[in-house]
Amino acid sequence: MKKKSLIIFTRYPEIGKTKTRLIPAIGAEKATNLQRLMTEYTISSIELLKNIIDVEINIYFQGGNKNLMQQWLGDKYHFYPQIEGDLGEKMYRAFKDNFARNNQQVIIIGVDCIDLNINILQEAFMALNIHDLVIGKALDGGYYLLGLNSLEKSLFNNIKWGTSQVFSDTISRAKKLHFSIYQLPILRDIDRAEDLPYLPFNF
Repeated sequence: MKKKSLIIFTRYPEIGKTKTRLIPAIGAEKATNLQRLMTEYTISSIELLKNIIDVEINIYFQGGNKNLMQQWLGDKYHFYPQIEGDLGEKMYRAFKDNFARNNQQVIIIGVDCIDLNINILQEAFMALNIHDLVIGKALDGGYYLLGLNSLEKSLFNNIKWGTSQVFSDTISRAKKLHFSIYQLPILRDIDRAEDLPYLPFNF
């Protein structure tokens, strides 16, 4: 059976440094609390996944430090600080590290997509058995999940992160590489004030 890894990108909840696009609408303290709750919500889903799939959980964080992350989320996960650079550089390095640790199927997610559940994650890992790339499109034109069997740097270079072109640019590059592609359902990221009514919890 192929060795699997799930990378989670998140940020230590520090006031004024998390969910900054939401601060004008809800204030820095509530934005920080939302970041904390969304991370914990995602982790709780991952715990259910581990009952179904043998998967290594690797949390890549910004802000704080390893001790603070362990105090917050527990010591049963692997924690790594994200490197400096844009999102593409950060993701590429995380994928590279995970493949270097002999993982053969690697998926990366953030914590912004509350509708991402264990069924979709299980579907993503199953799809990697017969596809080169698995991707979940976000409603804003980005993606909430990317899964690979091998690493290709062009998927991460010179992408205009945070724009509505991220998904389409990534698909275009994957096609140029002749990758077989599996697309997951389109889901909503919680990034802006208009997304907040879709949260399944109060904060």
